[in-house]
Amino acid sequence: MPKDFSTMEDSNRSSNPSIHELSNPARRLWVRGAGSGALLSALGGVGGLGGLTGLGAVASLGATATLGGCATAAPSTGPTSDASNPATGGRGPTPLGFQGIPTSTADALQVPPGYVATALAAWGEPIGVPGRMPGFRFDASNSADDQAVQMGMHHDGLHFYPLNDDGTPAAAVAGTAGSGATGQPSRASTGNTRGLLAMNHEYTDEGLLHTEGLGNGSADKVRKSQNAHGLSVIEVALRDGQWRMVRPSRFARRVTMSTPFAVGGPAAGHPMMRTAADPQGQRILGTLSNCASGKTPWGTYLSGEENWAGYFRGPAQPNEHERRWGIRPGGGWNKWPEFDERFNAARHPNEPNRFGWIVELDPMDPTSMPVKRTALGRAAHEGAWVATTHEGRAVVYSGEDARFEYIYKFVSRDRIKPAGGGLTAAQANRELLDHGTLYVARFDADGTGRWLPLVHGQGPLTAANGFADQGEVVIKARQAADALGATKMDRPEWLAIDERSRWVYCTLTNNSARGTASQPGVDAANPRANNVMGQIIRWQERNDFDDETFIWNHLMLAGDAQSDDANARGTIRGDSFGCPDGIAFDPRGVLWIQTDVGPANLNKGPHQRLGNNQMLACDVATGEVRRFLVGPVNCEVTGVTWTPDGRTMFVNIQHPGEGAGERLNPKNPRQHSNWPDFRPDGRPRSATVVVRRLDGGVIGA
Repeated sequence: MPKDFSTMEDSNRSSNPSIHELSNPARRLWVRGAGSGALLSALGGVGGLGGLTGLGAVASLGATATLGGCATAAPSTGPTSDASNPATGGRGPTPLGFQGIPTSTADALQVPPGYVATALAAWGEPIGVPGRMPGFRFDASNSADDQAVQMGMHHDGLHFYPLNDDGTPAAAVAGTAGSGATGQPSRASTGNTRGLLAMNHEYTDEGLLHTEGLGNGSADKVRKSQNAHGLSVIEVALRDGQWRMVRPSRFARRVTMSTPFAVGGPAAGHPMMRTAADPQGQRILGTLSNCASGKTPWGTYLSGEENWAGYFRGPAQPNEHERRWGIRPGGGWNKWPEFDERFNAARHPNEPNRFGWIVELDPMDPTSMPVKRTALGRAAHEGAWVATTHEGRAVVYSGEDARFEYIYKFVSRDRIKPAGGGLTAAQANRELLDHGTLYVARFDADGTGRWLPLVHGQGPLTAANGFADQGEVVIKARQAADALGATKMDRPEWLAIDERSRWVYCTLTNNSARGTASQPGVDAANPRANNVMGQIIRWQERNDFDDETFIWNHLMLAGDAQSDDANARGTIRGDSFGCPDGIAFDPRGVLWIQTDVGPANLNKGPHQRLGNNQMLACDVATGEVRRFLVGPVNCEVTGVTWTPDGRTMFVNIQHPGEGAGERLNPKNPRQHSNWPDFRPDGRPRSATVVVRRLDGGVIGA
């Protein structure tokens, strides 16, 4: 979600020590890109079909296109590298087999020669609930009830869940698990032409959502807005060479602000979770601000509740807890507090505590109740990503997308269970994420780090310091991390786990407040003041994912190599970009990077040569970066997933045509973009894009 820097949440006023106070400055070590292996040598080795009408194919750029700003054109082979070298992320080269494309400011989606991209499942399309499939109305006159069974607004993270050709769940196959790279695409013959897409809908543009815009608001407008938030599960299939939505589908499902959620983990039933409507603190209505996503090894979908605080209107004098979480007197986006009283935190002070969690959904079971997993801690969660230890325990990593906030991980107490005894794997592990240990990261300046446990009774996390029990620790995870002295980061966004090398990557998208008056200064992990470009950091635990110590370095600092500002040039080897956000490994081990420069800054100032937001591929061993996709005007490119064979890529395009104020003029919805329909009476719509090679080959190879 792009943010106006002046209104971005910045609630960390803790006095926990900086990196400078934790390590001798003479020993500081950080890596600028993959070319700094010599510096890292001191660290040693590391181990029924329906479809959309009017949403056609997007032509790839011709081979004669001028590659302005591009550093690459031919497939790379890369140098031989030491698989144990931290400077290569523990990998050998993974060649990039496509021609990089130039930057663009056009209102079009562009991919390399030899590729084709097609839009489907745009906002407002019926998801396929049997007997309830209202079509999208381009004048935005669909009702709130219509929106409850249509694709939500502003698509974000997504994952593909393979089905057999007969529509039954496909067996787990290599290359389909979560965010990890297993090395090669699966050669399984099933699960590549039919499946489910589970995805997030992060927020709404009220100027687009309603025919006359938000205006003074109304109960019906708020209900439609709430139904445009949340999650979608749709069925898709490849038929006659084109992917289409399967409608109707028994799997089709929307999760909105009226969907009941169970509460799992130590905050379930906690006094701070109880409200007048839910005196037991065990059932919560809805999820919102769902940003990034993760896929568990047991087949469920994880989604992070990110910018939820902005929907609440706080009391005139917020208390210390409310201030730390960004609850403000003037808050209340989209007029929700006026027409849904629970978002008035002055009257319902515990309601905000019921948001900011990782939620878990079983997409294969449309009757199952989703769960808020409180053991993973409360935050402005970007998302959650799962790794598996050698002993079979789940390790869940998450970042908090806010200035000077933290990176967390959770280690399950129990091992992941297989399906059996009449239970699916999802059912067998339905309480796995309710028991375990939550940690927060401290990055030390010598290239090492430590995971600090957020456990009640340990260190400062005691009743005397405001933590009565473990439930209060996870509800106040920010305050607990403050007390432990975790490292304040530059807006941690998406994470990606390389299961083969066991390195974990995290995008730090930007932080223009770094180094300004009364704000934290630069440190080893966050080395630039006025950081408008961002960076990608990575680490590897010493022995296994559940270890409490790690080594770390930077994959790269984002930027424009031609910038007049040395602070904004970065260390990219290849095509320039700024504000990395989405990130994921494909089945071959290529790291895909997506950008989110907000409309207020896109193609201006230090970003003036970088064009529209984009997706790039990176060989983490060599550090080479090559631009693969450029989105339409003012969109964010976010979320990516693949079929098991790696031959189909699904990418979400969010908020095309968004204005700098993040709410379009309802009288001129096509002011900036008319993608993907390009109708004279249309309006821009977020949509999922299907990318394939014309020769049917593996994407990116």
